[in-house]
Amino acid sequence: MPALSDDRLVKLARMVIEAEGRAVHRVASAIDARFVHAARAIVSASGKILVTGSGTSGTVAARAAHLMSVCGTPAFYLSPTDGLHGGLGVLQPQDLVIALSKGGGSGELNEFCSKAKPLCAGVIAITATPTSDLAAMADHVIAFSLDDDADLGSVVATGSSLAISALLDALTEIGRVSRDYDWQRLLYTHPSGAVGRDAAASLQRLAGIQTRG
Repeated sequence: MPALSDDRLVKLARMVIEAEGRAVHRVASAIDARFVHAARAIVSASGKILVTGSGTSGTVAARAAHLMSVCGTPAFYLSPTDGLHGGLGVLQPQDLVIALSKGGGSGELNEFCSKAKPLCAGVIAITATPTSDLAAMADHVIAFSLDDDADLGSVVATGSSLAISALLDALTEIGRVSRDYDWQRLLYTHPSGAVGRDAAASLQRLAGIQTRG
C-alpha cells in the first residue's frame, strides 16, 4: 500500500471536491426548454413518479424518489432488474418514469424503459449522452454535460451522480412549490427524526423568513 504524504492526501481530497463542485455548477446549463417541458410533465402528472437507474444511478434514483415523496410529489424507486422480473406491473397509465443514466447505454435500463413506455404516461431520461438509445426512446430528455475530470478516472460516477442529483433536487422543489405542498404539510408527514423533533422551531423560522421576504 503506497504511503501518502500529508500534502499529497490534501491535494487529492481537494482535487476530487473541486471537480465535483464544477460538475454540479455546470449542470445549471441543463435548465433549458427541454428541462421546462419535463418539469411540467412531472408537475401535471396525476399518478406516481417511478424513478429508476442501474448501479450508482440506481442509488441516486432511490434518493430522488424519497425526496420527491417528502416534498409532495408521490414517487417510488424500482430497479430495472426487478422491473423486468414482473415489477413493471406496478405501472398505471397516469404514471411517469424518470430514467437516470450518464451514458444511456445500460441494456437492462433501456429494455425496462422500452417495456414501460406503453404502460405509462411517458418516460423522462436524464443523461449526459443525448444521442444515446435511452434518449432516443424517451418522451422528454434532460441532457447535461460534464468536464473530463468530473468522474474519477472518467469511470467512477462521482461528479456525474452529484450533477444528476442536483437536477433531481431542482425538480423536487419545483414539484413542491407547484403542488402547493407547504412546509406545514411537509413537516406533518415527516414527524420522526430531527426534522419532526424540531418541526415547531422550523415553522417559526420559516415564517420569519417569509415575513422578511
